[in-house]
Amino acid sequence: MTLRWLVASIHLIALTIAVAAIFARGRALQRVREAADLRPVLLADNWWGVSGLLLLGTGLWRAFGGLEKGAAYYLGNPLFHAKLGLFVLALLLELWPMVTLIRWRMAQRGSRDVDVCRAPSFARVSYVQLAILVVLLFLATAIARGMGAQGL
Repeated sequence: MTLRWLVASIHLIALTIAVAAIFARGRALQRVREAADLRPVLLADNWWGVSGLLLLGTGLWRAFGGLEKGAAYYLGNPLFHAKLGLFVLALLLELWPMVTLIRWRMAQRGSRDVDVCRAPSFARVSYVQLAILVVLLFLATAIARGMGAQGL
């Protein structure tokens, strides 16, 4: 029981960090005019990455590691499939900003010029991901309460 509670708590903390980090990254990206403006973007992006790994790890552990209702419950629930689909969409949306932000980091370390013209586009991507996280939260609470499960 204590492990279930601890992992669920870490999962919720990771969600809180994710929401704050992706919002902060979007706001910071809106303010980028030159490479010197990237520090808050990269910091928020680090937190977004850490929270994403925590969400994925604790979420998989909870769903398939015997901590919660069990794999059969989740795999038989269409809301869980929707939740996974949205999570994958958020990850796919992250590919372009992630690759670019890695390149920006490397360019800054190598004292090379950084072309930040895509920052506004990445801010929009961040806000779309934020909206996806909110929908994921609604789906998660619905699933936890038995909605979407067959026979309920």
